[in-house]
Amino acid sequence: MAIVVDLDLLLARRGLSVGEFAEAVGITPANVAVLKNGRAKAVRFTTLDAICRTLDCQPGDVLRWVPDEGAEGAEGAEGAESS
Repeated sequence: MAIVVDLDLLLARRGLSVGEFAEAVGITPANVAVLKNGRAKAVRFTTLDAICRTLDCQPGDVLRWVPDEGAEGAEGAEGAESS
């Protein structure tokens, strides 16, 4: 799964530090780092709501999907096996 979190870009555009952002959202700076570095396995809707509220943006501005390399070929192979 290739979900990319674009917090660096959004924080830079708004001139917010990680500390200021973390405090405004109500999460720790360490958890902001987990989000920014792509190590998060999940995001609560309440946290996503607070992020969007703080940055005055939409969820799609924060999260985007990028296809994994070779995902299309792997999907095709699965379909062939189940036929």
